Amino acid sequence: MALADQGGGEGTGDIEPPLPTTRPAEYDQMEKWLDEHPEFVHDYFARKAKRSMIDGWLIAHAISHSLGLVQSANSSGSNSRNNSGANTPVRKISAQEFEKGGLVLNPMISTVDGTPTFLGSNSSHSSSQAQTTKSYRRTKNQLKALDEKELMYELVMDICNDLDVTSLCYKILHNVCILLHADRCSLFLVEGKGTNEKSLVSKLFDVNGETTLEELSKVQEEIRIPWGTGIIGYVAEKGEVVDIPDAYKDPRFNAEIDIKMGYRTRSILSMPIKDSEGEVIGVAQAVNKISAADEPFDEHDEKVFGSYLAFCGIGLKNAQLYERSLLENRRSQVLLDLARVIFEEQSNLASLIHKIMMHTQCLLQCERCQVLLVDNSSKGIFSQVFDMEANDFDNSETYTREGLTEPRFPIHIGITGHVATTGEALNIPDAYADERFDPQTDLETGYRTRSILCMPIRNAHGRVLGVAQLINKLDGMPFNKNDENLFEAFAIFCGMGINNTQMYEVTVRASAKQRVALEILSYHTCAPVEETQKLKNAFVPSTQHYRLLDCGFSDFRLDDDDTLKATIRMFMDLELLDKFRIDYETLCRWVLCTKKNYRQVTYHNWRHAFNVAQTMFWMLQESRLGKLIGDHEKLALMVGCLSHDLDHRGTNNQFQIKTMSPIAELYSTSVMEHHHFDQCIMILSCKGNEILSSLTQEEYEYVIQLIEHAILATDLALYFKYRNKFFKLVDQAELSWEADEHRDLLRSMLMTASDVSAITKPWEVQNKVADMIANEFFEQGDLEKTQLKIKPMEMMDRDKKDQLPQMQVGFIDSICLPVYEAISKVSGSLQPLLDGCKRNRENWSSLAQKENTPVRKTHQNDPSTDDIIS
Repeated sequence: MALADQGGGEGTGDIEPPLPTTRPAEYDQMEKWLDEHPEFVHDYFARKAKRSMIDGWLIAHAISHSLGLVQSANSSGSNSRNNSGANTPVRKISAQEFEKGGLVLNPMISTVDGTPTFLGSNSSHSSSQAQTTKSYRRTKNQLKALDEKELMYELVMDICNDLDVTSLCYKILHNVCILLHADRCSLFLVEGKGTNEKSLVSKLFDVNGETTLEELSKVQEEIRIPWGTGIIGYVAEKGEVVDIPDAYKDPRFNAEIDIKMGYRTRSILSMPIKDSEGEVIGVAQAVNKISAADEPFDEHDEKVFGSYLAFCGIGLKNAQLYERSLLENRRSQVLLDLARVIFEEQSNLASLIHKIMMHTQCLLQCERCQVLLVDNSSKGIFSQVFDMEANDFDNSETYTREGLTEPRFPIHIGITGHVATTGEALNIPDAYADERFDPQTDLETGYRTRSILCMPIRNAHGRVLGVAQLINKLDGMPFNKNDENLFEAFAIFCGMGINNTQMYEVTVRASAKQRVALEILSYHTCAPVEETQKLKNAFVPSTQHYRLLDCGFSDFRLDDDDTLKATIRMFMDLELLDKFRIDYETLCRWVLCTKKNYRQVTYHNWRHAFNVAQTMFWMLQESRLGKLIGDHEKLALMVGCLSHDLDHRGTNNQFQIKTMSPIAELYSTSVMEHHHFDQCIMILSCKGNEILSSLTQEEYEYVIQLIEHAILATDLALYFKYRNKFFKLVDQAELSWEADEHRDLLRSMLMTASDVSAITKPWEVQNKVADMIANEFFEQGDLEKTQLKIKPMEMMDRDKKDQLPQMQVGFIDSICLPVYEAISKVSGSLQPLLDGCKRNRENWSSLAQKENTPVRKTHQNDPSTDDIIS
């Protein structure tokens, strides 16, 4: 008990408070007496127990059973902390949960006319109902032969397993006739919530001992009684028993029904039917007790009636819950089916809306369904109107469905306009009584509008996409709350489907525009036929003629045609045309197209790309690297060098990010490098430029991957990221040509060495190139001052032009010297690059001293040099 007092027992302290350590002696005597008289306990519990007491009993026994299992599984030495709620695992539902009892559930997905659907047939449900209604039952004479207790038991057992509300109501009334010896009985069920919405609806009316359920179902008409009206309404509202010996003397009695049915009502016994919570869920009424003296109902009849209706209340509540669960299940199936239809039809808006309207009309049984979409460009009008009538369901091949109309009228007019502008749903039982309804529409079409249910269609962000409207239920009744709830769910699914389809159509149009733009771009960026033929037929001088194997090579003495022919010469000397079966005319066209796609910026133009490719060519031909690097790698490196700055705009990555350019929105890192690679792939994919077309699929994917790696390697941010690993491998002589990672690092360093190779050229060349680079940087700096209103970094600030020598020394120390020192250790043949870089450093340092500007010592990883050259 001590553990229970501390809340640390086996968890039962949360279920009920611990018993006191001492209690009065009469408690023990009472408990002993109860143990000796179980029949009294059972009877008392049956009569007095409340729902909360029963629930408590069930919970306590379920938990005690679970605790018993836990105790048997756990060791006896477990402490109270292990049983705390914090360590209780979250229960997850598994498929095995549905296998208890050996039942096999019906498939969720069935097939109707070859189309998968979530809507199952009702055959199983109807068969179970039929089986329930045909259960064994004593004859009327056999029942009359029983004494009152046996008869009560028999009639209770007759209704306990029936879960069909209509069948159960019939049994209740039929049994009441037998119990009370009544001539006629009726039963009304409560519908609606709240005093203003509640009413009583006759489930079965005027049932006698001889009528059958089949006969009643054919002739029964629904009778609806307002809450608190008449005898039935009074009983339901007050929850009291009404026993009237002479109906015509009671002011609450309505004699019209007698007149209509040709019947004479004498006595009435009307009693509420309550559920386990004491709430009135219906009213049962017995009329005219059958006796020789026409005696009215007495107190004994009231007692018997009340006892039986107590069981009937439980049965009716269970049947209503079961019926509600079936309806909820059916509604879920309908909505699942609608979701399937919506999300399988995403390509055509008109077709989607047509399917939505078909489902809506079938479910809600209305004469007409309309969907009006708000115009995206002008929020004040409907742009598309879809209208379907109930007789439009014709699936024959000769039927032609009328297309949508596109009226242009303001959305603030009429009922649909009110819903579109306010987002408020409207349920109008009488259209002509609503001032927002325009009867002119009916006059023009000859149609009679009675009731309207109109709701907004929204997307996921709550924006009104349109309006859905139902007109006139087929049964002539106004739309009710159930219709509203179902239609609201439909509107939500419709909003999702319409929004997705509209987005899909926008995407399709954008894709079409993109293809047109690419076609136009391809026409304007691809080399003309005459230029291709001219280059193809031109004589290509030798490598020696162009001095392509000279480390101090300069393009200044070459014209544009010479740069094109020199590029083709490099491919020829590397034997790439023969090894990869590259068509010569295709190569000429690709080179011309690549040149054409460089912009006329100050430095990062075709000439720069050509010089980078020449440096790579020299390194592959003049060093031992040419024998270690494979043919596919050589092809990728040469294509990467010529393409590494395609469509450069004269500004670096940081400028793209600061200005939030479209290119920056496409890529999160290495912005311009990714754009250069995309342009490269676009050119390689254009008709007539496919220099990689002879490669196998595997080879093609490998070369493309190498090209991407080569182009991205020109981003100095990646150079700083990977170079320390490469330097360490070189210094420790651990660089392995067999390791893919080491080969990747080497190719990256070769791309950087080629990209900044202008720093290794003879001084007159280096000085001129440095001036072009500085001018391009200054142009970006000017844009940052005028457009972004920010102060640019020193190397891009035109006002700091006199500090160019100092900045060049910093650039050499942080970027150039380290990479040339490393690759010269890999191959001694590359020493000229390092020597040229050192000579130019000395020249820049001398200029800096002449300008009386101290040379700033720059750390190798100085972020200010990051992204200088993109």
